[in-house]
Amino acid sequence: MADEVLQPAPTGASVAKSQFAGDSARSLRSAARNEARLAALLATIAGFVDAYGIIAYGVFVSFMSGNTTQTGYQAAEGEFGPASASALAILFFFVGAFAGALFVGPLGRRARRLVFAFVAATLAAIIGLTQLRLLSTGFGIAIVSFAMGVFNSALSRFGAQAVSLTFVTGTLSRVGSHLALAVRRAPLTDSQGPWDTHLRRALILARVWAGFIAGAIFAGAATPRFGAWVLSAPVLILAALAAFDRRDGAAR
Repeated sequence: MADEVLQPAPTGASVAKSQFAGDSARSLRSAARNEARLAALLATIAGFVDAYGIIAYGVFVSFMSGNTTQTGYQAAEGEFGPASASALAILFFFVGAFAGALFVGPLGRRARRLVFAFVAATLAAIIGLTQLRLLSTGFGIAIVSFAMGVFNSALSRFGAQAVSLTFVTGTLSRVGSHLALAVRRAPLTDSQGPWDTHLRRALILARVWAGFIAGAIFAGAATPRFGAWVLSAPVLILAALAAFDRRDGAAR
């Protein structure tokens, strides 16, 4: 009779280790999913505020590629007034992005509530000053662009995927790249698990882009009718996030 090969029974330590690995993977996936949802929501707010800026001030307050193009061609045509407005938005967005990276970046999620609260307060101030007729166009451009520069630091990635809340050109580029790599069945070098694929990331980033354009549509429809009061919507959402956003990145 052939000798039987006995397989060692799993020990308690190995079972515990396997369970821990499974729980860790599920936690990682859940955190990435929550961050992706938050990214889509924040992109919707960015698109909303950007569309408001176009309608109210004639410049983008979060999309600096558009302002750079406008500054260039308007200056070339001798329209220095409009060009200076676009340049003003670029300047203050840059300063806001610098401030966000300098003061918010090192603190990570611990400071994210402060970013939400700051942007909500800024937009609320815009509503009040506009209603009181105390807000000049230049000042409005400056403070909203600064706030959106800071806002961009609230979320820079979900899981291992980099994301920009205001730079939709980069988002669309990443969607195309991930789709192409998915078609080629190329491996995802920084994959966080079997669930993390090129196709999944392309779909998530597509939702971020869709959120941005949805926000722009909502603002475009509402701003001509309600004016600065439309900013009440992002103010309330950001105030809720400031109050309830958890340190692990998931909103309650």
